[in-house]
Amino acid sequence: MFFSGALAIFLLTSVLLAMTPGPDNLYVLTQSALYGSKTGVIITLGLCSGLIVHILAVVIGIATLLTTSPAAFLLLKVIGASYLLYLAWRAFKAAPISTLKDGVSLHNSIALLRTGFLMNVSNPKVAIFFLAFLPQFVEADKGYVSVQILCLGLIFMASALLVFFVIAMSAAKLGKWLLRSAYAQNILHTFTAVIFILLASRLLFIQP
Repeated sequence: MFFSGALAIFLLTSVLLAMTPGPDNLYVLTQSALYGSKTGVIITLGLCSGLIVHILAVVIGIATLLTTSPAAFLLLKVIGASYLLYLAWRAFKAAPISTLKDGVSLHNSIALLRTGFLMNVSNPKVAIFFLAFLPQFVEADKGYVSVQILCLGLIFMASALLVFFVIAMSAAKLGKWLLRSAYAQNILHTFTAVIFILLASRLLFIQP
């Protein structure tokens, strides 16, 4: 497939999907605007490291379990929704900042990586998406299906990294304006919290 037009179509689709407004890129956007590009980049790395788990799940068949076991799917939904509600509560409680600190300490870096990772891994919809999306571009007659799926997943992850990095860098430019308005910061925090609440609600009602 890597010598056919399928790869180009897959790459274009991956970039467009990464650009489509969703919980991940909106979170990167808001946090980069509030706390700087480094924060957004580290969150992006955490989110994309979570994609590795979903890619491997498809390769070894765990994602199929989520579509066939209602109990497993429900458990992961509850865990994901609970974590999103926790993030919403943190956003509501966040206080306005007066200086934009783009330097991120080691402790904060680990916390940001963990937040991005858990956001992604605890969302069963991502696993279902990969299960439905990646096999469409596999050319089974060429063999090595697992390797093809793994390569496609890594290409998708690289596309998301690139798009999210651009979002982080662009959104960080809003930081200086936000620093002059505590009201604007509070609105952005509230917007972020509402997004997480809506996502948690939506997650609880999705079906495999």
